[in-house]
Amino acid sequence: MDHQPGKLQTFLTAVRDGTWLHGGRVRAYALMLLVAWAAMLISPFLDAIRGEGSDFLAFWGAAKLTVAATPWLAYDIASETAVQATTGIKGMFAFVNPPPFLFAIAPLGLLPYAAAWVVWSLVGWAIWLLVARRILPRATLAIAAFPGAWLAASHAQNGFLTGALLIGGVLALKRSQALSGALFGLLIVKPHLALLVPLWLLAGRKWTAIWAAAASALTLSLLSLAVFGLKTWQAYPQSFAVSATLMRESVGLFWLRMGTVYSAVRYHGAADAATIAQALVTLACAALVVAVWRRTRDTDAAGALLLAATALGSPYLFAYDLAFLALPVFWLVREGLAHGFRPWERMGIVALYFSPLIARAAALPLELNLTPLAAAALTALVWTRTSDRANERLSFSASPAASA
Repeated sequence: MDHQPGKLQTFLTAVRDGTWLHGGRVRAYALMLLVAWAAMLISPFLDAIRGEGSDFLAFWGAAKLTVAATPWLAYDIASETAVQATTGIKGMFAFVNPPPFLFAIAPLGLLPYAAAWVVWSLVGWAIWLLVARRILPRATLAIAAFPGAWLAASHAQNGFLTGALLIGGVLALKRSQALSGALFGLLIVKPHLALLVPLWLLAGRKWTAIWAAAASALTLSLLSLAVFGLKTWQAYPQSFAVSATLMRESVGLFWLRMGTVYSAVRYHGAADAATIAQALVTLACAALVVAVWRRTRDTDAAGALLLAATALGSPYLFAYDLAFLALPVFWLVREGLAHGFRPWERMGIVALYFSPLIARAAALPLELNLTPLAAAALTALVWTRTSDRANERLSFSASPAASA
């Protein structure tokens, strides 16, 4: 018994410092995770192609109607139901994305449903990884195994596409505002995930990026108008009623599956209270993405804060959207490797790495939406890191050597 305090202290020291978690171990653990994720994809795939189906049915149905030269019918519930019924799956999922998104999914209409699910998930993962690995190339395996990516793959939703655009937009800003803005503009396919981006660019005075984003969004919209026709754009507002009904009439499990402040409050209370809570948090996140430029001119640091705050400030967000959180998580890793990790920080980053999956898995049994808490913790950790960088810069500027 005399040795117990010593063992406890050793354990706490190991957790606090995390020095045992070196590169070799991280790569080995990541490889094991990738093998596990591959095996774990079998279950959601089987669920998606039988029984109640999955959200991907909406994409595939819209794609089939698009290649049949009737893209406007993607927004017609009866037409979508009829196409989706050809799979033999009982469930029906409405297509609610803007017409430009049809460019991304139209080729899927040439494939059988099951094959299209696999192609969409694997190609999306590959494209996202090519972009995301640029955060920290030496951590490619760990990035590939990011649980937020597995969630995007298992749902066959559009989290890889939006994640690649958000991460790519941030990483491109350092070398090309025009490219960065163009990538951000493409988020017109899911604009609520870009809610804070215009404010962030304005606060950073990235005028070229702002104009490029506007031009990109407008160009893609006009191209979709030319290719899919005015009739498709006129049909698109039909999806608003579907979304409004979903938000108005959903109960219970829907709010636990959504990962926002609104849904966390809505599960336990009234819609008005949830709206007020989300508005306050979103405004706070907006203030942070403006203020971060006062702390740093490092676009990657400011971008890490932007994407962490996006996970907290967006009013409509699901677990499959969280692949973009690879940037703030691995930016923290990069900062730690370059400047040293603070006490407990390594284990904190590990917890945040797994948080998309942990929060999703815990939501139903605990009846508690933990995603906003994890997003808040990530935002806070990134914010304090930018504070450390600002303090280092001020200390250097004030030192005698700097003055000399």
